[in-house]
Amino acid sequence: MSANANAMPRPDLDARRARFADLLAAHQGLLRRLAWGFSRDPADHADLLQDMATQLWAGFAQWDGERPFSTWARRVALNVALARKRSAPPPLAGHDEAHDAPAHDGARAPDEDALLHQLRRAIDGLDALNRALLLLHLDDVGYREIGEILGLTESNVGVRLNRLKQRLRAQWEIA
Repeated sequence: MSANANAMPRPDLDARRARFADLLAAHQGLLRRLAWGFSRDPADHADLLQDMATQLWAGFAQWDGERPFSTWARRVALNVALARKRSAPPPLAGHDEAHDAPAHDGARAPDEDALLHQLRRAIDGLDALNRALLLLHLDDVGYREIGEILGLTESNVGVRLNRLKQRLRAQWEIA
């Protein structure tokens, strides 16, 4: 018996690549929003997006297709972002975050720019789990799906989000 007779038939790689490219394009917004939550530097943001796409492709064969691609993609992308955050060097001492403030582009009122900057700083100050919870919630992901992504029960997601919202409100009242 030849070696080819024992070989398993390979799925059509071109079809898999095309399906992946279509799904990735359709879900690019959610990846960008997650990356935004973990990176402000444009070059780092681009690298993070590339790492997310690479890991999604690497695991694409394991996606069962029965579950929504968005849930699976968020989980993979979030794991990439969290792993990168753990391995990132600490910020420079005395780093002036003023340059991180969004420039006023005329599309929003200056008050909105200040509020957006305050929200970004609040998100940056969160631990990994709370950051993930808030980013997913801000992306209008339901409690059940957040739980699936983060390995929490739906009720635990609700409790944690309520506590997080209370904490953020208290911080903003002081500021």
